[in-house]
Amino acid sequence: MSNPVFEKSPYFGANAQRTPNGYPTYPGYAPQSGTGYAPQGGHAPQGYGQPAQPGAGYGAYQPGQAYQPGQVNDLEHAYRQPPAAPADTGRMTYDDVIVKTGLVLGVIVVAAAFNWLVMDANMLLTFGGAIVGLVLGLVNAFKREPSPALIMAYAVAEGLFLGGISAVFEAQWGGIVLQAVLGTTATFVAALFLFKSGTVRVTPKLTRFVLIALVGYALFSLVNVVLMVTGASDDPWGLRTGVTLFGIPLGVLLGVFAVGLAAICLIMDFDAIKRGVEAGVPGRYAWSAAFGLAVTLVWLYIEFLRLLAILRGSD
Repeated sequence: MSNPVFEKSPYFGANAQRTPNGYPTYPGYAPQSGTGYAPQGGHAPQGYGQPAQPGAGYGAYQPGQAYQPGQVNDLEHAYRQPPAAPADTGRMTYDDVIVKTGLVLGVIVVAAAFNWLVMDANMLLTFGGAIVGLVLGLVNAFKREPSPALIMAYAVAEGLFLGGISAVFEAQWGGIVLQAVLGTTATFVAALFLFKSGTVRVTPKLTRFVLIALVGYALFSLVNVVLMVTGASDDPWGLRTGVTLFGIPLGVLLGVFAVGLAAICLIMDFDAIKRGVEAGVPGRYAWSAAFGLAVTLVWLYIEFLRLLAILRGSD
């Protein structure tokens, strides 16, 4: 798994708890002698998993027990009821993930619009949002239990940051924000289609490739930032525009690579969510899924902004 939001969770992905036979566990699972489930206390009720006594099935008459016709009617009524949906049992559903993802992204957009349109791209809010968003992002990514309050706080901070840098980019290159939004949306739709159609499958080999690529890209970005801060590179984008390959700025090639990498990460996020829903994870983990998707989409949007800026700056 490339996204630590899903990787650190005890329910999502390859690190999810499993039964001795390799199947995903359900909430409340505890290994028992002769049984596969125990209630949340970890103790099976007396007689649970024991051989049934002859004649002791449901509705069987027991000596000394008064016959109550209402019991049979209650059983018949319960039998004829529709099966409980995942939402009725407190498990995560796709609808939960969609709604909570919409809430997180909506807060990001509102905060971005506030900094851009109301505060006129205040740099204190922009850089403050970047720092707070980074800290809260790391905290939320490595928490085993999701915190809706911290996730929404991250959305506010990240929105302030995105609103500020989007205003700066738009002032330099008119229409670039709309182009970046359209590119992000198109990539999201394409990744979802590739995942749903089974064209791209998440395999251990793909996971290892993505992990190595992410580490390599992060190291390059760190080195590039250090060169720009120390003044070792005078180019506006550091090595991204200071180095060319076959006449093409390195930043363009890296930008295309980063967009493709983010698209694969989206597919891996979809796969982790699918595993979580099928395993019946608790409904509160829909917040973790929403946060993970938001992190990937924010990264994808920033990569589109940078790629488009380099392309339009070289015209």
